[in-house]
Amino acid sequence: MMSNVAVAAPAKTNSKATVLFASLIGTTIEFFDFYIYATAAVLVFPQLFFPSSDASSAILQSLATFAIAFFARPVGSALFGHFGDRIGRKATLVAALLTMGVSTVAIGLLPTYAQIGVVAPLLLALCRFGQGLGLGGEWGGAVLLATENAPPGKRAWYGMFPQLGAPIGFLMAGGSFLLLGEFLSEADFFAWGWRVPFLASTVLVLVGLFVRLKIHETPVFQATLDKHEQVKVPMITVFKDHGKMLFLGTCIALATFVLFYLVTVFALTWGTTSLGYSREHFLILQLIAILFFAAFIPVSALLADRHGRKITLSIISLAIAVFGLFMAPLLNSGTDTGVLAFLCIGLALMGLTYGPIGTILSELFPTNVRYTGASLTFNLAGIFGASLAPYIAMWLAKTYSLQAVGYYLAAAALITLLAVLVTHETKNQQLDN
Repeated sequence: MMSNVAVAAPAKTNSKATVLFASLIGTTIEFFDFYIYATAAVLVFPQLFFPSSDASSAILQSLATFAIAFFARPVGSALFGHFGDRIGRKATLVAALLTMGVSTVAIGLLPTYAQIGVVAPLLLALCRFGQGLGLGGEWGGAVLLATENAPPGKRAWYGMFPQLGAPIGFLMAGGSFLLLGEFLSEADFFAWGWRVPFLASTVLVLVGLFVRLKIHETPVFQATLDKHEQVKVPMITVFKDHGKMLFLGTCIALATFVLFYLVTVFALTWGTTSLGYSREHFLILQLIAILFFAAFIPVSALLADRHGRKITLSIISLAIAVFGLFMAPLLNSGTDTGVLAFLCIGLALMGLTYGPIGTILSELFPTNVRYTGASLTFNLAGIFGASLAPYIAMWLAKTYSLQAVGYYLAAAALITLLAVLVTHETKNQQLDN
């Protein structure tokens, strides 16, 4: 006689390789898209979209559009975080990747100021907003995909894989502009060559989508779905019940953003204007230094898993503050040795602070609002720490001196240090809450 008892289907699980590759490939694509804009905002857009008799004014206008994405990112965090905490991580990650990809490809198709006038920078700003919207939803989901699938004691190690997408994306972005500069004349580069990296993003997005569509929901969030523990409006719950963690998480990520965009976007601007470096020469120095960024991400993740998040980030934040006090002589030396030392030290510190930051921010929030909470903290820090950092740094350097930029970085690092010190240790905290 046949039994009528239903047998539950085994839960679908993701293999380690699939999880880590899916979290890495998505952020690599996202950051490639983001960095080609950052590079073009310094090298291309001031001439093609913001013509002005004053070169410094054109650069500042271009950097202002660079900032737009950081204001769009919290909007993306709220939008994609809502569906990520209500429906699931997988579908939301796919939608975020598409939003970022379409916006980036559209930039590569835009007419310039010479062709359509003032509409050109407006369209550029709109596409930049789309980039920020997508990245606002991408990063948090990628980190959760990794950390919510991590075995005990290895959350920071798993959580650093999405972070590795940043240096890889930067290498691809910087390398693409370097190759274009090598093989194209200046006229061809400004006529059409600068568009190639934006259009090439199409292929990368398709690869990312293929991988993302193969993953299953994370077991931690699947348990939340099975128990019907989702909240109606995750963003409201985050602000109402987890406002303290939102504030502290934003401060914890502050120095990370200020450091990175000073060592990349501001340094590229300063190097190719005040120091007289060619575009290709300075990009080569940055690409060498990015290897230090990539190398130190796993180092800090291992330290965070072994010794805890607080002690690891506290020491790193203090080191960033010290670097800020002494960075000006290195960068302003105008020599390859000094500039490369500035870039390598700065990006090594960036790797150290960036490796565990995603894991720490995700651990501050319970599962049913983790996507929204982690994304909002990271992207609010982007507004305060990165959106205007190149602009503020350029203003400080021109108005006062390069040393003032170092003080700006040191102040951000001290804010992060204080926030880390008053936040509880999350190393042994369970995520199924």
